[in-house]
Parts: sequence; C-alpha cells; structure tokens
Amino acid sequence: MPYWEVAESFIKEYGVVKQHIDSYNELISNRLPRIMENYPEIETNKENCYIKFHSIRLEKPIAVEADGSRKQILPMDCRLRNKTYAAAVYSEIGIFDGEKEIDKDEVLIGKFPVMLKSNLCYLSEMNEEQLIKANEDPLDQGGYFIINGSEKSLVSIENPVSNRIMLATENKSGKTLYTSTVFSHSMYRAGGKNAVQRTEEGFLYVIHPGSPNNLNLTVLLKALGLESDQKVINAFSEKAKNDVLLNLEKTPVKNKEEALDYIGKRLAASQSEEYRKKRAEYVIDHYLLPHIGTEPENRLTKAYFLVRMAERTIEGARGERKVDDRDHYANKRMKISGPLLEDIFNLAISAFARDLRYQVDRAYTRRRKLQVKTLVRPDTFTTRVLHAMATGNWVGNRTGVSQLLDRHSYAVAISQMRRVSTPLSQTHAHYEARDVHPTTFGKICPVETPEGHRVGLQKHLATGCVISSRLVENVEDELKKLGVKSK
Repeated sequence: MPYWEVAESFIKEYGVVKQHIDSYNELISNRLPRIMENYPEIETNKENCYIKFHSIRLEKPIAVEADGSRKQILPMDCRLRNKTYAAAVYSEIGIFDGEKEIDKDEVLIGKFPVMLKSNLCYLSEMNEEQLIKANEDPLDQGGYFIINGSEKSLVSIENPVSNRIMLATENKSGKTLYTSTVFSHSMYRAGGKNAVQRTEEGFLYVIHPGSPNNLNLTVLLKALGLESDQKVINAFSEKAKNDVLLNLEKTPVKNKEEALDYIGKRLAASQSEEYRKKRAEYVIDHYLLPHIGTEPENRLTKAYFLVRMAERTIEGARGERKVDDRDHYANKRMKISGPLLEDIFNLAISAFARDLRYQVDRAYTRRRKLQVKTLVRPDTFTTRVLHAMATGNWVGNRTGVSQLLDRHSYAVAISQMRRVSTPLSQTHAHYEARDVHPTTFGKICPVETPEGHRVGLQKHLATGCVISSRLVENVEDELKKLGVKSK
C-alpha cells in the first residue's frame, strides 16, 4: 500500500525517538555552554571576592578502573556492571579579587548522564556490524539513559506556553474575574505564574511568586519606575484610562520610594526601612517576569509589559477580546528530554555554586590559599543529577518523570519513549483537558490513551509528529537581523 510506504520512509529518515536525541544534542552543544557563560557571578563573604564560570566541556563516557587506568565504556558494559553511562563535565572556573583573577583552572565539576545514540554516545558513530560486535541491537533507536545498570526513559511533559500572555476567567464567590497570565521562564529560573487580575469593580491586582496578597497594579508600576500618576496614565491606551484613573484613586503611594517601602512592609514587616526596600527590589528583580531580565535596568520594561497584560484584562472584561483557549495546541509546548535535563542541570549547578562559595568562605576564614582545584567537590553536582534520574523526582515537585524502560516488547519500549504526560491532577474531572482537541490532529494520537483516571492526560505522539528544539534566542536574533525592533 502507498500509505505504508510513506510511513516506512518517514520512520527510516526521522526515526521514532528523534525528538529526544535532537533535544539532547541541542542541550549539550548550545544550551549548557550558554548557561555557563551567562551564569551570574557568585559573590562570597570576602569583600570584592567572587567566582565566575568561564566555559563548560563534556567528555565521552570513560570508566576509571581499580588500578587507575582509564578506558572508554560502552552501554552494554554499564548494563552488566550496574554502572551509569555518564559524561565527565569540566568547567573553567576563575576566582576574582576585585579586577584581579587570583586563580583560574579547568576542573571536573561532576558527571552528566549520556543519552544513547546522541553525539556523546559511542554508538552514534557505529555501523550495523560494529553495533552487533558491541552486543547492541542494530534496530534499537536509543533515546534513553542507563542509570546504575537500569535503562531509564524520560516522559515528555505538556506545558502551557511560557512568556506569552493568556487571558482567562474564573469565578470566585459568585463573581467573574478576568485574569491575564504569563508563565515567565528564564534561562536560570523555572516558570512562575505572573498574573494581572481585574475585579468586577474594575480594580487591578498583580500576582507573582513571592508577591504579597492584593498588590495594587499602580503601586507596582510606580515601584518599577513609572513614578508619577501622569506617567502611569500615559503608559495606557485611551480605552483603558477610566480603569487606570479608578485604580490611581485607590493607590496609597505617590512616588517610587513610597511604593518600594509599601511593598517592603508587606514582604518584611517589622524590619528596618533599608532592609524592606532591598527586599522589595530583590523580589521585583528576581521573581517578577524573570524572562525580561533580573537586573534593575529591566524594571521599566517590566512595567510596560504589565501595562500590556492589564490592557488585555480590561479588553476581556469589556467583551472586546475573547478568552484564550488553553487547550489549543498553539498555546502549549512539549518539554522533552533536553529541556527536562536542563531543569536538573540548573538545580545541580546552583547547588554546586553554593557549595563552592561555602568552600571559598571557609578557606578564607582559615587563611588558606584560594585554589580552584582544592575547593571543588564534584559529588555535589553528580548527586543532584543522578538522584533525579534514579528516582524520577523532578523540579516543580513532579514525580515519575524518569521511568524504568519497559522491555516486554519492542513496540512497548517505543510507545513509552513517545509518551506525553499532562501535569494535571488525575483525581479531578478536567473534561476539556481530557477531550481530543481539533488542533492536536497530526501531533497527538487520538486513540492511544489509557482507560480510567489517566484517560486523556497521558497521551502519545502521532507517528508523523516531529518536535523542533531550536533556541528561542536564535529566533529573536534572526528577527533582529530582519529589522524587527523591540519596543
């Protein structure tokens, strides 16, 4: 049949787990170097002393034997010897005292799991005959890991699209509230819910991680740099000015200093005025819309972004804008192996940075010479990564992300690696989320889903579905080359 010939040709060219291998290759070649190069300076207790990551390098898997010899280790060796198929991660780290670099060295910071058939895996360079000699199945697609001798696969997660404004409604105490929500996600911080909510009376409030309850939008705008009432009014369009004037009447502050102190009192009550303002600035910089930036110079941009969110909320309440369909597939993104491992890498490198800072502070207190080689402890990084891979406990209190690969049959293993999970409570109805949405045509299989409480929440990719894994930053760079300017 011609239909089967097309499917067979597609599978031969793309494979069935290509999305995992491509995303992993993208992670190790682009994402990890970008994270390390842009990682913020690690400040220590010693004045003007800080630590800086310069670069990162991953080696192919090597086994260190009891006699100290080093040799390449293949996946089958790891299966038989209950070892982890992992790459050594090296980073060039510098310790600075002011402008002067005290010491700089490339050191081992830990081990990172290697996906079979990825660019770091020896199997990716072997032909069919060599694979058979290495005791591997030539038909095996790869796309999984070997942790302590066990084969582990990562389950893809279906998430709302990050850094995009979504308009929704909710009923609270018999009242309809319109809310514009953004799941803000930056390179170093996982997505947090940022929202602007409008009550039936027309009052606007901001919700974000770490924010106090019922935080007035106009107070936050003044804290972000729109200091005067006139600047706040000018930031909005003509249609929204009545709502803005109503909110300004309720604003208990007049300028930026009062706004920061007002937020600080809600965040750190009974503390000194200086500490309250610093705490307010820290929360605004690091927890409010982190995808825009975490530096003080990004505050005004955040203010205009909040204005845009507020205007959408007002338009929705007036019936000028329809509520967004959360189940539309244009409003979702698939988190596959690369982004999932990136979350764990960020967690592990943060723990490593904290431990390194502690070691520097301790060496300084004991008046020891600050040398990178003597301060680094690789186990801190490795333990975080391998614990997540072994247990399946992930960032964001998710469980079951890493699963034992089912080898009852070839088809079952392939099906598991193409599985997609929706992170919603399985005990609630979620009728709309469980239904087959028309926009999933060609992307999600409408048939393959389990019966019972997981129906519609655990899905599988369609045979012809291919997931791209290109950096968003690269797309922005291309747009800028075409002359697109940010407002």
